[in-house]
Amino acid sequence: MSGYGAVGAELRKLVTLPSALVATALGTVFTLGVTAMSVGRLRDRLDAGAPDDGSRLDLALNMSAPGVISVIVLGIVIISSEYAVNGKDAGGGRQIPVTLTAVPRRGRLLAAKAVALVLASGAVAAVTIGGAILMSRVMLGDRGTPMGEVVAALGWRPAGAVAYWVLTALIAFAVTVMTRSGIVPMVAFIANTTLVSVTFLLTKVTPLARYLPDVAGAQMFATGYPAESMVEPLTGAFVMAGWAVALLAVAVTVFLRRDA
Repeated sequence: MSGYGAVGAELRKLVTLPSALVATALGTVFTLGVTAMSVGRLRDRLDAGAPDDGSRLDLALNMSAPGVISVIVLGIVIISSEYAVNGKDAGGGRQIPVTLTAVPRRGRLLAAKAVALVLASGAVAAVTIGGAILMSRVMLGDRGTPMGEVVAALGWRPAGAVAYWVLTALIAFAVTVMTRSGIVPMVAFIANTTLVSVTFLLTKVTPLARYLPDVAGAQMFATGYPAESMVEPLTGAFVMAGWAVALLAVAVTVFLRRDA
């Protein structure tokens, strides 16, 4: 199978996974819901005469971070589904032997999955984050900033948020390749994103925590990050990309050397 054919096949497999579809829908709805509630509270404060602190420009981007759960799930299930045991009516085996029969070159297979994941997670991120920004502007009405000024003020930061989602998905993918199971990465990544962020707590303990992938990557779009001495946005982009590349390199090495 050619490289383009392999990418297309992986995209089709991904969009037919129920867990991927549910995660994408819930992640988008959750992000838009949280943004709507936050914008509603901001609108009420402005109506009550509170001074404009400039947060109306950044609110949608800052509220988009928890929605990254959707692409974390995509990154995990695109590979963990290969190792899941099918039901008895489907033979009780795993998908990975069939996939390797269709694409016997393991490096090409992982590359196809990574490209498909970048395309899928990038699309989900762009739609969700763009939708949150647009909804924020519409809800604020005449209290808000004209859309042209919003775009100019945000600059490259929406693209930074999309990059953060995509790189997070790739990191989750790499870790799942190494574990061959979605359970451990699912629990670890989602807990760190929604419950107690261990990486954020570490910023209170050591300055080295600023170089952890999610902490560094958040500087690409977040304002008012609640920790001191954070890296610059461009540095954060390189740090997070470096983590993704390093983990993917380890994942490829492990995948090439071990039995399916």
